[in-house]
Amino acid sequence: MISRYTREKMGALWSEEHKYQTWLKVEILACEAWAELGEIPSEAVQQIKKRAHIDTQRIEEIEHETKHDVAAFVGQLEETVGDAGRYIHFGLTSYDIVDTALSLRLREAGRIIIEDINNLMEAIKEKAFKYKETAMIGRTHGVHAEPITFGLKMALWYEEMHRNRGRMERAIAAISVGKLSGAVGTFANAPPAVEAYVCKKLGLTPDPVSSQIIQRDRHAEFFTALALIASSIEKFAVEIRHLQRTEVMEAEEPFAEGQKGSSAMPHKRNPIGSENLSGLARLVRANSLASLENIPLWHERDISHSSVERVIAPDSTILVDYMLARLTHIIKGLVVYPDRMKKNLDLTKGLIASQQLLLALIRKGVARGDAYHWVQRNAMRAWREQADFLQLVQNDKDITAMLSVKEIQGVFDLNSHLKYVTVIYKRVFSSSKGKKGG
Repeated sequence: MISRYTREKMGALWSEEHKYQTWLKVEILACEAWAELGEIPSEAVQQIKKRAHIDTQRIEEIEHETKHDVAAFVGQLEETVGDAGRYIHFGLTSYDIVDTALSLRLREAGRIIIEDINNLMEAIKEKAFKYKETAMIGRTHGVHAEPITFGLKMALWYEEMHRNRGRMERAIAAISVGKLSGAVGTFANAPPAVEAYVCKKLGLTPDPVSSQIIQRDRHAEFFTALALIASSIEKFAVEIRHLQRTEVMEAEEPFAEGQKGSSAMPHKRNPIGSENLSGLARLVRANSLASLENIPLWHERDISHSSVERVIAPDSTILVDYMLARLTHIIKGLVVYPDRMKKNLDLTKGLIASQQLLLALIRKGVARGDAYHWVQRNAMRAWREQADFLQLVQNDKDITAMLSVKEIQGVFDLNSHLKYVTVIYKRVFSSSKGKKGG
């Protein structure tokens, strides 16, 4: 089951209480910085630290009048702290606090998602090694192509999530900046030393240059990374959905005791978890587009991005957190049917060896066009007549004139398709990928 603790952890990150607590952390550090510069009394900072607390209900009451959330927040703190409260928000503008705090929360959300990715990668890796040599048909355009193994399919997913983890790490780095540079980014009322002090304490890098806000290309990179993760999740989910089709039935989602697939048909076992993931991915991708739309703002800042971020920041991070956990649950409980894979592998009666046969003829000196024609005429006959491809080939005088019985049989050996599986595994699961998830 999906951990309730993990889901609550991400949800709590976007609560109003946590938002205000993060704002308060930035405000207090700014006061400390001013005290270091000798601009406000150290006693005032101690009073602020001791007395400041968040009262969300009171903030809402003040905001109802001011129509400004940060002004209401600061007003509530002034009421709580008393005389020293006049130093709160000293020399700052709203988005010095809001954007720096948003960076903190996005970084925290990103770290939770990295943990989720690691858990998913471990689940995929376990399946990859368990089914490393479990042969199945590879499909292109939905049509049988050549053999692979189910483990290789899992290795492909593992490698993709490895890239997604790297993207998320880079996006976290891109968003891990703070700014306390004032209304238009000129430090007119608070020197860079205040920003440097606050950012250092928070583990952020001062944004080299900002306007009233941190520029939204950074946020767009973060939300685009989430969209790529969601798209990979949907890619895996679509594959599971295809594999669970009755005509294929090579793998299926776990089906719990007492679960029902249909209100009308008792036999139904539907890939509802994977279908759910496909749907949620659409939301995350749509949100990433909204983040891209946030990049062009008027001059040094307008407010059009703010309402968007109030929706997409919690929604996208909570959704991706949930999606990763749900897919991990599905992968761990995935039911795999090797016998059905073998049966499907044999459906085309040997046609999957056509390229191997083509290459064997070319190696014997046959022109490629002629070799292709010989192989294809037998392949098309096998399709039409549902005949055994190997037998047709063995009765083709052009082919047997060039290849011995042993050589033809070698072409149809399944192992000839899978001889480099171990090489691929070494490339995917090498120690250089790092310990986490690797």
